This record gives sequence, structure tokens and C-alpha cells, in this order.
Amino acid sequence: MSGRLTPDVCIVGGGSAGLVVASGAAQLGLDVVLVERGLMGGDCLNFGCVPSKALIAAARAAQAQRSGAAFGIAPVEPAVDFDKVMDHVATVIAAIAPNDSVERFEKLGVRVLQDEARFVARNELQAGGHRILSKRIVLATGSRPALPPVPGLTEVPHFTNETIFANRTLPSHLVVLGGGPIGLEMAQAFRRLGARVTVLEAATCLAKDDPELSAIVLARLRAEGIDIREGTRVASVERADGGIAAVLEGGARIEGSHLLVAAGRIPNVEALDLDRAGIAHDRRGITVDDSLRTSNRNVWAIGDCNGRPAFTHMAGHQASLFIRGALFRAPAKLDPAIVPWATYTDPELAQVGAGEREARAKHGDGVRVLRWKFAENDRAQTEYETDGLVKVITDHRGRVLGAGIAGPQAGELIQTWCLAIAAGLKISTLAGFVPPYPTLGETAKRAAGSYYAARLFGPRTRGLVRFLARLPVW
Repeated sequence: MSGRLTPDVCIVGGGSAGLVVASGAAQLGLDVVLVERGLMGGDCLNFGCVPSKALIAAARAAQAQRSGAAFGIAPVEPAVDFDKVMDHVATVIAAIAPNDSVERFEKLGVRVLQDEARFVARNELQAGGHRILSKRIVLATGSRPALPPVPGLTEVPHFTNETIFANRTLPSHLVVLGGGPIGLEMAQAFRRLGARVTVLEAATCLAKDDPELSAIVLARLRAEGIDIREGTRVASVERADGGIAAVLEGGARIEGSHLLVAAGRIPNVEALDLDRAGIAHDRRGITVDDSLRTSNRNVWAIGDCNGRPAFTHMAGHQASLFIRGALFRAPAKLDPAIVPWATYTDPELAQVGAGEREARAKHGDGVRVLRWKFAENDRAQTEYETDGLVKVITDHRGRVLGAGIAGPQAGELIQTWCLAIAAGLKISTLAGFVPPYPTLGETAKRAAGSYYAARLFGPRTRGLVRFLARLPVW
């Protein structure tokens, strides 16, 4: 049926950000319309976080069979049935999909329109046969893989994260364009599942991460047999016998059976006709202020489409800020410093807040850098997971400015530091809590405690303790 709709809130996009707003607004009793032109759940459920982590889990199981010798378990080369591996990926998606389904949101009271939306006026959208007029329009249209301007790329078969999880053939040699988180996660997963893998990165792999920490990850990937080539520009790609060839600047050729393009993302905004609504935007996405409002005061943009860091948890956080600010009219501004990011290689890499370079640029000589190696952690020793480092940045007063972890379960361990930064905690709080033994979580306490080591065990303190020792026992 078609007609005119006047909801309290209209959301364009049924991915992570849009679904959080739709669920929250509907449960608060508002009239909500959600417009989604593709699959409910967006990139995260269908092409991103969920399938990639499912594939990584399968690859970890395969790697465990190769890695038992140190434990007295005879290592074996796993027999990988790649078709069944992809069945596992599909099963995981299917298990989560009902949480994001049209049926669930309709039961919550959301009217779901499975159409493409575009502006026809400042506060009015067209979606199929419906005209939607609303005082609160939320754009949550997400992003898609970027294709770099490499000659020949559009003429050769290639994967992106939107297509690789439909593939049922294990590549004999996977060539990956891009050494960011997506490229390296997939490189390691496919290598562990039995493929030969070459990563071609024009600049520096994991360039947005702390170099000291990313070096730990890259060393492990190289040790597992992944050919990682940084500072390598691809002049063109072409078909080759049995697959593809990447022709490098200088004329060298890298031939592979399959090609994965993981060279960043671009926002989905073209179909919206933003200019008709007076909404400022550029190649990075829709322009928003710290409250996520666009240049049209009745329109907000959240998630990947606004050009802020493209993480599912960032999208969900922005959705909660919209609910707080636009619906409850409470103060709600985005603070990027409290939002972490993680790369799910093995070892994992996670960071939150300011990195060392950023902190030194802002605070100068007042910055303290604390380090604690996983090799100093007893639980890591029991599991032979000693490659890793916790790195913490504080100011001269001991306030936590940032933290990064390269090591096992870094995505879990970073959460302690997320809380510290969000709550404005000083390093003394982290040094004073009591974690269970033996756990990887002890690394937080040990890193924090190192802040006081020089002062605690220095000459003045030792002199004071010697003096007190001579006094009568009390």
C-alpha cells in the first residue's frame, strides 16, 4: 500500500545504527518508520563483523591442529572442507538474523518499508509509493567497499567483503589489495585454512594503529607464511591463466587464483538526493556536528555515512546519542576518545584514546608511556601466548589518555582501559584493583603499577623504609 506517512521518527537504513534507533524509539512509544533497500542487519550482519569473525573462528580451529607440539600434542595438517567452513559462516549469520529481522521490528511497532529512500523536500522523503514527512529524520545508510582506481580492476573478477563470504572455493593463492584490518584479518584466516596469501599495501599496513603494536601483529602474520609487501603500488590488474595478475610499478607481476580488494570504504549517500534537503556532504560522507546533526536541523546522520570511524560499536554509540539528545533533549555529544577499535588477527590489536604520537604532540614532555609484556604474564606463559604488549599513555598527573594492546584477547582486555578513559580514571585506580590469578587481565594492573615503580623502589623510598624498620614494632 502507498500513501503519506507522518511518523515521529523516520530512519533510512536498517544496519547497526538504524536498528538501535528504531528499537529504542519504538519502545519509547513513538511512531517509527524504517526504510531499508537491502538486507536487514546491514553490512555487519551480512558481510562484515559476523561472517568475518565466524571465518576467523574456523581458521583458529584449523591452526590449533598445527600448533600442539609444544603441549605434547602431535601436530597434524588439518583437512579443511571449505564448503563446510562456509556452511558454518552461513549458520552463524542465520542464528543472529532474527534479531535484525523485519518481523521482529514490526512486532516492536516499527513500520518497515523495503524500498530506497530519497529526499523530495527538506523534511520529506519518497520511498516507493510512500511520501514520508517527519520532524526527525535519521540517515543511517552505512558504507560500502571502495574500489581503488587501479587500471583493469573493474574488468577482472575480484572479491570485496560483500562477496567473499558467498565464495565456496578455497583460493589456491589469494592476493589481497590493502593492508588494513579487513585485509589482514582475511589474509590470516585464508592462510590458516590452507591458501597461499600475498598482501599488497601501497603505504604502511595498519597505518592507523600504534607502529610498535602493529609490528607485533605483522611479525606473526609473516611467520605464518603470509607474504606482506608494504610500500608496493599496483599499476594494473589483469586476467592470467587460472586467475588474476597484479602488475606492480616497475613491471613485476604477482599472479594468484583470486583477488580480494580491501582498500577502505565509502559512504552510501548518492541515492538520497541530499541537496534537495539542504544537507551538506562531501566525499567523506554527510557533514555533522558533535551532536550528529546535519546542516538541516531536522536531519541527523549516524554510523558510517557521516565519515566518522566505521565501526559497528561506533554506529551503535551514535544511535544512543541520537536517542539521548533528540528524543530526551539531554546533552549528547560524540567523544571519539572513548570509542575503541580492534583488529581480530591473532594476536589481536586494540586501541582506545590517544596514541603515543598524538599524546606527545598535545602534552609534550608531560606524557608517560607504560609498557607491560605478555611474556611477564603467567597465564600467557601457560598457553604459550607470550607475543604481545600492553602500552598505556598517561599525562604527568597519572590521568589515562590512551591505551593499546597487541596480544591474545586484546579486544576483550582493552575494555578495562575504555572504562578508565570514559570515567576519567587515574592510573592509581587501575594499579589498585585486584584481578583474579592467573588471568590475562592482570596485564592491566601490572602496566598501571609500573607507573609507580621508579618512585616506589627509588633511593628516597628505600631510605624511608630503612628508617621505619629501625623503629619499634607497633
